[in-house]
Amino acid sequence: MRPVTALALCAALASTALLTGCGEETAGAPASPGATCASAAPLTDPAGRTWDDVRVISGKCGPSGAPSTGFEVTNTEKEALTFTVTFSLVNGFGEAMDSITRTVEAVKPGQTVRRPLDAADGPGSARSYRARITKVRAVPADGAPAEDGACPSSGVRITNDRGDAAMGLRVVGIHLVNCSAADYRLDGYPALRLLDEDRDPVSGVKILHGTTAISTGIGGDAAPRPVTLRPGESAYANLAWRNTTTEGDPVNAPYVEVTAKPGAGPVTVTPELDLGTTGRLGVGPWTKTPAGQGAAPE
Repeated sequence: MRPVTALALCAALASTALLTGCGEETAGAPASPGATCASAAPLTDPAGRTWDDVRVISGKCGPSGAPSTGFEVTNTEKEALTFTVTFSLVNGFGEAMDSITRTVEAVKPGQTVRRPLDAADGPGSARSYRARITKVRAVPADGAPAEDGACPSSGVRITNDRGDAAMGLRVVGIHLVNCSAADYRLDGYPALRLLDEDRDPVSGVKILHGTTAISTGIGGDAAPRPVTLRPGESAYANLAWRNTTTEGDPVNAPYVEVTAKPGAGPVTVTPELDLGTTGRLGVGPWTKTPAGQGAAPE
């Protein structure tokens, strides 16, 4: 089972689930006077509207009772979680018109947090589409990746990029940015722990230092060297694997727990590893990002 969560969309027009903006609410408290949602029921067409305990519901939201849409996350686990939810916006012909991702940070155990679901054009811009949940990821808030905002207590931000794929070869970069006011030193390889959709450890995968055994020329072949990052500087380490599937069940590890160096706290990222049945993952050494290059290229 995936992490026990409950996320709901306050959708409209029942079976058609047409969307519009909804006032932000946290832990059941409306963000503006009267910004509430009426009682909701599951939509009659469940396709794309459920994800374990995550579901799309229909109801009337907003102070006027007019149809409105938001999404709701309830953390039923025993630790604070950061949720990342991906939605597909679909028109009346069933065509996917847009894909949007929303992150809700540090949802406390037992807490319900409500957010509006709007497209890039602003409030109400999604009202003519139906929302379908395509992916839900939840990681411990203390070890969640941070791309912006306040610098974590660790002094570094760790994220993954979208990676490259060609002919069954996959390469994803793990990126570390020093957001503190002091130098940050690295030496060697990041320590990795692979986790399945329930965030349980994945067994049977050998993690190799270096990426040569996976493929040459992909940036993980050099021997590790000490790296000193001044404030604002960054480093990366490449992950490489092949998703070949032969005999047996393919292994998928959507989550990877990354420990930058001994003594550092782990950060859980979501590189979505589809390891096939190869049983191997190569990791390159920490390498300083060249000046002028972004910390997390896509």
